[in-house]
Amino acid sequence: MTALASLLAQRIREGGPITVAEYMAECLLHPLHGYYTTRQPFGASGDFTTAPEISQMFGELLGLALAQAWLDRGAPTAFTLAELGPGRGTLMADILRATRAVPGFHAAAQLALVEASPRLRAVQAQTLAPFGKVPQWLDHAADLPDAPLFLAANEFLDALPIRQFLLTPAGWCERLIGLAGQRLAFGLSPPLPQVPDAPAFAAARPGDLVELCTPAHQAVAQVLGPITRHGGVALFVDYGGWRSCGDTLQALRAHAFDDPLAHPGQADLTAHVDFEPLAALAPRHGYDTQGAVLTRLGIDARAERLARGLAGDALQSHLAAHRRLTAPQEMGSLFKVLALTSADAPLPPGFAA
Repeated sequence: MTALASLLAQRIREGGPITVAEYMAECLLHPLHGYYTTRQPFGASGDFTTAPEISQMFGELLGLALAQAWLDRGAPTAFTLAELGPGRGTLMADILRATRAVPGFHAAAQLALVEASPRLRAVQAQTLAPFGKVPQWLDHAADLPDAPLFLAANEFLDALPIRQFLLTPAGWCERLIGLAGQRLAFGLSPPLPQVPDAPAFAAARPGDLVELCTPAHQAVAQVLGPITRHGGVALFVDYGGWRSCGDTLQALRAHAFDDPLAHPGQADLTAHVDFEPLAALAPRHGYDTQGAVLTRLGIDARAERLARGLAGDALQSHLAAHRRLTAPQEMGSLFKVLALTSADAPLPPGFAA
């Protein structure tokens, strides 16, 4: 049993079962034993590898899409270039490198990174130092400046805590985490008097499990505030689908799937993103698979150009990265891209009209 598991077991013995959201929050963010507090999750030495770590092409193309969206909106002379959950700063570094040649873009951009971890802020500062732009670090999306906003968020929403609800013969019950002997175990609450008014609940059938991520709704609404008032665009890239249905809570430990209750604090916990209610928050949105969006943005031509200077293992690694980002059987279909913008603005490049 991990140190955090012992603390959670004691909490449950004293106060009763906890929600899945409470469990996720403790596992990821506990000040002493949380996963993001104690570990370096990114890259080959961590527990997972994100798209920006796979290839520079991912960030380059998203950056150019944001820059074109900026031009399409009249190239405002002061705007916020932001990222939610920047990790090691790799995505923002690729965005900045790719947009250097866009006239006026860097001069007008005020860099903002929503990152609560002091350890990761230090890593991001080192990664971004060569670009000569000192970021403003923020704890929450609500702290973003009230100005035109051009934002990227890759694998940010999937780590936000979810609640789970099961439609039983007796009605809707919330899935809880309690104890079976000395071990953490799933259980159910008594039937609930009401559940949220959301499409996934309305369409459910007996036996269906629906996930609800209130923090994702809050974060997206906070991002949309400056965009609705001043213009801009937000690109959210994550794995998930349109309308929640089924148990998608999962744990990753040492690049392998793990029992979500087995190693609290020592495994990354995520859940698939339900994009439908998030899209409904925006005046206008675009939604498609990562593979389709990257293809429209020109990843095939970019991959071919980069391949010209490569040979041997380097070339094979490059080709594998292109395939991993776009192939339907890899990240191409599982990952989706949600673009949010104001009602009077065009969708950014990469999305079908």
